[in-house]
Amino acid sequence: MEIKLTELSNKEKAMFALRALYASHGFSMFRMSKFEAFDLYADNRDFMDYASIITFTDTDGMLMALKPDVTLSIVKNNRNIGDDIRKIYYNENVYRVSPRTRYFKEIMQVGVECLGKVDDDCICEVLLLAAESLSILSKDAVLDISNLDILSQLIASCRVPREAEEKIAEEIGKKNIHGLAQVCRDYDIGPARCELLKMLITTYGKPEEVIPKLETAFAKAEGAEEYMASLGRLKKIVKAFRGSGFEDMLNLDFSVVSDLKYYNGIFFKGFVKGAPDGVLSGGQYDKLMKNMNRNSKAIGFAVYMDNLGRLSRFEGEEVVIRG
Repeated sequence: MEIKLTELSNKEKAMFALRALYASHGFSMFRMSKFEAFDLYADNRDFMDYASIITFTDTDGMLMALKPDVTLSIVKNNRNIGDDIRKIYYNENVYRVSPRTRYFKEIMQVGVECLGKVDDDCICEVLLLAAESLSILSKDAVLDISNLDILSQLIASCRVPREAEEKIAEEIGKKNIHGLAQVCRDYDIGPARCELLKMLITTYGKPEEVIPKLETAFAKAEGAEEYMASLGRLKKIVKAFRGSGFEDMLNLDFSVVSDLKYYNGIFFKGFVKGAPDGVLSGGQYDKLMKNMNRNSKAIGFAVYMDNLGRLSRFEGEEVVIRG
C-alpha cells in the first residue's frame, strides 16, 4: 500500500514527513501505552501539574492516568544506559489542559529523545534535527536557543530564596524588565547582577552579534570561567550550523526558559510563520533524569502538531509513505 502525502491533511502530512526524517537519521520508533500509573506524576509533581490530569481507577484498584506527558514515560521505561546513546522518536497523543482554552485537549506530538552518554556532538545533532524539522514545516522558521546554565549560575550568585529564583526566571521568560527590576528590589539583588539579569532579556539576535556582547558583560563577573564555558558551548553549536543551510534560522534568546529544577544546559523553541505559538520545544533534562534515579544524560524535543492546524498549507517536500 502506498499513501501519497497529497491525499492527507496538513497535520498528517507533517507527521509522516517528520517520522520519515527521524528514521532516516537512525532514530528508532518508541511506542508506549496511553495510560500510566498516577504515581509517576505524583512523584514528579514539580515537573507536571498532576492536579489537572485525567484519572481513572483500573480493575485492580490502581489509580491510572491518561498520559499528559511523553518525557516522563520515556525516562521511566529506559533504565540507565551507561556509555551508549539510545536515539528514539515517537508519535503520541497526550491529554492535558490547553493553556489557551483551559479545557482538556488531546494533543498529538512527534518528537525525538537521546538518552545515555549525551555529549556536545549529540546536542548539536539534535539541534540540527530540530532545525530540519522546522524547515519541513515551513520555509519561514526561527529556532531560538538559550543556555540555562548561564541563567542558573547567575541566579545562584544572587543568593536569594527559591521563591525569588522562580520569580526571576518567570519575569525573564515573560521579557518583563520592570517586573524583574521589582524582584531585584524586593530581594536586595545588587545593581551589577540586576543589570546582567536584564541583559538576558534585552540581548537577542544572531549568535555572532550576541555572544561577543555576553562575553564582554560576563568577563568580570563572579565565576567568569563558568560563564565562558557555557558561552563556548553556544559557539560550538553555531559552528555546527555552518554549511547546514539552517544558519539564518538560528537566534540566541535567553528569555527561552523552562523549569530550572529539571532542565539544564541548552534549551530551545521553534516558530513558523502562520502559527502564533511555538510549534517545537526541547532541551537537556539531566536534572529530571537524576530525579528519577538515572545516571544518564538526556536531550530531546517535541513538535506540537495541534499548532500546525493554523498553517494555511504544508510546505514540506512530497514524499511517499509505504507500508
